Amino acid sequence: MQNLNFDLIVIGAGPSGYAGAMRAIDFGKKVLLIEKNRIGGAGIYDGVLTSKSLWEQALKVASIRDLIPDYTPDFDTIAKTIQEAIFERKTQMTVHLQMLQKEKKDLLFYEKGFARLLSKHEVELTKEDGEKKTFTAHNILIATGSRPRVPDTIQVDENTIVTSDGIKNFKSFPKSMVVLGAGVIGCEFATIFSTFGKTKVYLIDKAERILPFEDEDVAELVQHNLELNGAVVHHGSSLVRMEIVNGEVEYELKYKDGRTEVLRVKKALISIGRSANIYQLGLEEVGVKLNDRGGIWDEDTQTNISSIYAAGDVTTEMALVNVGEREARHAVVRMFGPIVKPLTYKNISTIMFLNPEVATVGMSEQECREKGIPHKVVKLDFSTNARAIAMRKTKGFFKIIVTNDNGMRILGMRAIGEHASSTIQAVAYLIHTNQGIRELADMMHPHPSIIEGVQECLRMLLNKSIYKPYVFKDKLKCYIYENGVQYPVNSLND
Repeated sequence: MQNLNFDLIVIGAGPSGYAGAMRAIDFGKKVLLIEKNRIGGAGIYDGVLTSKSLWEQALKVASIRDLIPDYTPDFDTIAKTIQEAIFERKTQMTVHLQMLQKEKKDLLFYEKGFARLLSKHEVELTKEDGEKKTFTAHNILIATGSRPRVPDTIQVDENTIVTSDGIKNFKSFPKSMVVLGAGVIGCEFATIFSTFGKTKVYLIDKAERILPFEDEDVAELVQHNLELNGAVVHHGSSLVRMEIVNGEVEYELKYKDGRTEVLRVKKALISIGRSANIYQLGLEEVGVKLNDRGGIWDEDTQTNISSIYAAGDVTTEMALVNVGEREARHAVVRMFGPIVKPLTYKNISTIMFLNPEVATVGMSEQECREKGIPHKVVKLDFSTNARAIAMRKTKGFFKIIVTNDNGMRILGMRAIGEHASSTIQAVAYLIHTNQGIRELADMMHPHPSIIEGVQECLRMLLNKSIYKPYVFKDKLKCYIYENGVQYPVNSLND
């Protein structure tokens, strides 16, 4: 075999690629990290950090408005805060990379430019000035991420009609905005702008309810709070056209009953998913297989070419930073480490930055029913939780789904409400280790805390809760689903 320059070439320095390169350093491997734009990718710019920083500012504004109803947020101040967050994270990652290059000067190398596969071991780099270089490596990790998907029928200018990449171009709070797409990202931006209280938000939802992949009770509470902030959800609507007319957005909808409606707003946000960044990577020439979703096909991060791996959004498996980072680290261990178990996606913890916050792990109740899995469900309202009462944030609930047997292994959990994201990791661990619920139920949880709600749910399953479901029937619910039938029970041990 030819003498290869690197042990690993990583294409893409977003969350996945950066994590993969750092993991390879742990094995003492010689790594080349290539990025065409900016370190951090969508994890920093136009993506997770940006939108979540904006969400945090919206929550702060909402808290102030609870005390001062006529408070008006300043757009420029909020935009500056977002830029400060981006700058802090960008600087942190860049300085870390630069210092690590000095510390590990024989191991870590960085190049800026556009990368293209020449063979299963060769990568061509084109610099901004047109200079070309060729590098070789034993293994290649593709982590080029994704971009917002745009319909062919809509002209997106990233100023009036925008994707998530164009939000940064806003110079003020738009007086009105329509969001196309009622999935997580669409609902998050609808939540953010309606919470600021300066934008009339419309949400186009072709299904009968928003967040169609989630349980109905979760979606209903999120929609209820959107509507409390003045948002309008166009249920069961299909977009006929959307265009810019006299500097505004005109869109036409057709409903399932045949009626049509034409509306005008100041801005439009297109949020209908993401597409893998695979253009001109040389995949076809090298023979890298694609999946039916337009991303790179992989089996446990390895493509059909044994020396080429893929991680993160480019596989279109699941567009989450934590998933992409985990995939990249796993791929590197497969390359250089001991034999490891295949990745599992059954116990992924996720957060939806909505109002209220939604946190999930494992299967939803809806998914269990679709798969015909007998299960028990307990639900506990936030209004019974001392910490939620103290915060005056009692809208929400905990829901835990377990197997319908004496083992009561946890299948999934949904939490919606204040601090929801802090409640799911212990449950995620139980799912990961295939354990039951008794140990967690008997632990001494801190008081007052939101996570006490999880403990009380588990106690309900064990028929030893403090509040009894047959007393607080509107706040505590217990039921079993089996053979297509749901029935309530007073004691889940009956």
